[in-house]
Amino acid sequence: MLSGDATATPKARTGPAGQLRALLVARRSAVKSRVQAELQLRCLVLELDDATRAQVDRRRAADLVAACADLTGTDGTALSLRALARRWQYLDQEVRDSDGAVELIVRQTVPWLLAQPGIGPICAAQLLVTAGDNPERLHSEAAFAALCGVSPVEHSSGKTQRHRLNRGGDRAANSALWTIANNRLIHDPRTREYAARRTAQGSSRKEIIRLLKRYIARQAFGEIIRALKPPTRPDTNP
Repeated sequence: MLSGDATATPKARTGPAGQLRALLVARRSAVKSRVQAELQLRCLVLELDDATRAQVDRRRAADLVAACADLTGTDGTALSLRALARRWQYLDQEVRDSDGAVELIVRQTVPWLLAQPGIGPICAAQLLVTAGDNPERLHSEAAFAALCGVSPVEHSSGKTQRHRLNRGGDRAANSALWTIANNRLIHDPRTREYAARRTAQGSSRKEIIRLLKRYIARQAFGEIIRALKPPTRPDTNP
């Protein structure tokens, strides 16, 4: 930077992408703690006597938590179960609040991105965070694909021409693109037709998902750049 050799523009976090990044950090922590509380609950339930265990043991996490929160015992196990259940409920509400705040910002920023099949608010938010508040610093959608780790990597050998998965880039964005691609493979008819056609041509599921992630990155970058790229000022020179 000091010598002037570095010409890359740093990512800006002063707009909606910066807000979403903070929300996703808090949400990720709450989700992790909620899972930990649930696992601790299930472990303690195994130590209960048969009658109490039959009273509170449930398959669904919400049902288990509700049953444990209503325990009336005064021994240490019952107190711990109530404390963990209430902690889970608090964290669950925190996750829901974060989801609502994330969806509001995403809908205000890139509503057309959410209109695409398989793209939910959390995945859209992660792609916005990866692009930053100044996505125009990325010279093309190919640069965004490389940033997300979905650019094709040459893996040919002899007469076999193929590409492999890119294991670099932003892995959170890569995970978001995988989630979108997987959802489309399950629910989107056009994507399922495409997958069937590629499978008939000899492509593996891993190869199909790689191609889908690259296509989704191109599609998402177009929506993000249209939403966040600053308008060009008209030339006022005579």
